Amino acid sequence: MKIWTKRILLFLICMGVAGCLAVVWLSAYVKSETAARILSAEEAAKQDADCILVLGCGVRPDGTPSLMLTDRLETGIALYRAGAAEKLLMSGDHGTEDYDEVNTMKRIAKESGVPSADIFMDHAGFSTYDSVYRAKEIFCAEKVIIVSQKYHLPRALYVAEKLGLDAYGVAAADVSYRGQSYREAREMLARAKDFCNAALKRKPRLLGDAIPVSGNGDSTND
Repeated sequence: MKIWTKRILLFLICMGVAGCLAVVWLSAYVKSETAARILSAEEAAKQDADCILVLGCGVRPDGTPSLMLTDRLETGIALYRAGAAEKLLMSGDHGTEDYDEVNTMKRIAKESGVPSADIFMDHAGFSTYDSVYRAKEIFCAEKVIIVSQKYHLPRALYVAEKLGLDAYGVAAADVSYRGQSYREAREMLARAKDFCNAALKRKPRLLGDAIPVSGNGDSTND
C-alpha cells in the first residue's frame, strides 16, 4: 500500500472517531442542559402552561395508536385533567391522506372526555424540531409542557430553550419498548442533528398562518 493511501485511510479513521466522539459529547450535553426541566406530573400541574404538547409517533394501518403513542396520550390527558393547561396540542405527521397521527390522537382524547374545542392538531409536526418550532410560531404558545418518553424529552426541551419557548417535560410511562436499544442509539444522532438545527434556527418544512392555542381547537379540524 502506497504511503499516501495509508495517510488517507488514517485521516478517514481519525475523522470517523472524531465524529463519533462529537455525537457522544453533544448527546450528553443536551441531556445535562435539560435535566432540571423534566418534571413529575405533580410538579408540571403547577406550571400554568399555555398548552400540553403531545408529540406524535407511530399509528398502525388500522388507525390505532402504537403503545408508545398510547402512553404519551394517557400522560397528556392526565395532565390536562390535573389542570396543567387548558389546551392539548397534538403534533404529529399527517403528511399524506393514508397516514394520520393527529386525528388519531384527537379521537383518543375526545373518547377520554376532553372537549373537542380544547384539542388542537398540528398536522405538520413531521419531526420533533418542527413540532416545537410550530408550537411557538404557529400556535403562539409561550409556555408548554411537552409529553414524550424520557429518552426523547431532552432533545425537545433543548430545541424549545434555544427557540425561546419556556418548556418543561413530563415523561410517559417508564417502560422498555421493543427496539428500545436502537431508539436510544438513533436518539444520540438526533440530538446532535437538532443541536445544529437549533443553533441555525432552521425553519420547519411548513409554516403558515397563526392559529393561537388560546382559541378553539376545532379550527384545526380537517
